[in-house]
Amino acid sequence: MDINIVEEKKNRIVFQLKDQTHTFCNALKEELLNDGHVKSASYSKRHPLIGIPTMIVETDGEDTRKVLNHAVQRLLKECEKFEKEVSSAVR
Repeated sequence: MDINIVEEKKNRIVFQLKDQTHTFCNALKEELLNDGHVKSASYSKRHPLIGIPTMIVETDGEDTRKVLNHAVQRLLKECEKFEKEVSSAVR
């Protein structure tokens, strides 16, 4: 995954996720919104088929990179849990 930081301030980060789809961006956005330090999290894609998603995350002052890292770790755990459940269900 290619990540390009467009803007970064203490409580706001804007970055692009090259080669990512709505699926991943929505999952990351939803996980970010589960964090009490996140005031807003959204993304946009100028063209639905060929656009590069640009994500915007604003916090209450908490370090944005730290918040992003924690959200990705939680998302990874959720995917691992899902993988185990699917493996058990289809045996």
